[in-house]
Amino acid sequence: MISKQQIKWIQALKIKKYRQQHGAFIAEGEKIVPEMLQSSVRPLGIYALPDWIQQHAALLKRHNCLHIVQEVTENELGKISALETPNRVLAIGSITPQQPEDTVLQQHICLVLDDIKDPGNLGAIIRTADWFAIPYVFCSPQCVDVYNPKVVQSAMGSLFRVKVFYQPLPSLLQNYRHLPVYGAVLNGQNAYTTHIPTPALLVIGSESHGISGAVLPYIQQAVTIPRRGGAESLNAAVATGILCALALGR
Repeated sequence: MISKQQIKWIQALKIKKYRQQHGAFIAEGEKIVPEMLQSSVRPLGIYALPDWIQQHAALLKRHNCLHIVQEVTENELGKISALETPNRVLAIGSITPQQPEDTVLQQHICLVLDDIKDPGNLGAIIRTADWFAIPYVFCSPQCVDVYNPKVVQSAMGSLFRVKVFYQPLPSLLQNYRHLPVYGAVLNGQNAYTTHIPTPALLVIGSESHGISGAVLPYIQQAVTIPRRGGAESLNAAVATGILCALALGR
């Protein structure tokens, strides 16, 4: 039986300041939790229905996690879940600070996100990065927290393969000024005919405001996905997917 103290602690992790305070985050679901266990993320606790534990006993043993598994009821899982419909298992992962490696940046296109606030968009962008083997996603401090439960959920396990870093973008772009910097805007060169080389940094702005004024001076080449219809803007995650396909799918 899960204790009231455990329930209170897990519920607190739905809030950013407590995730930062405890260095921990929530991961849920039959796809996401096994992906986390097979990644470099250190699991701090696993709370699961009996049938899930039995079904995944070999996985838990292989990753030396049996000692942190706690059997819960559907009612208890509902109390700690961040989902409207809890999904058999919830895990707590450790947040470990990381630093980008110059050698990785010199060999890949990496994404730079300016003020992406929607959790679903950030999660989808991380999945897109994973699809195209983009190793790093850099976020401005105003972006939604990558460990927000909705981001973790929408990233669908890709969060455990793509590294996400937060820092002021002007200083980031200044530090990596030797890399070409491309930015998605409304009045740039045609993205279909513009070659984005590897390595490079690809900047995506918010859907509402685009790339911020503080970041625009660092854009070396502005690119635009040509509009054929009447939509005012493209979803940021959709635009990221198109640009990644154009840059890496040829």
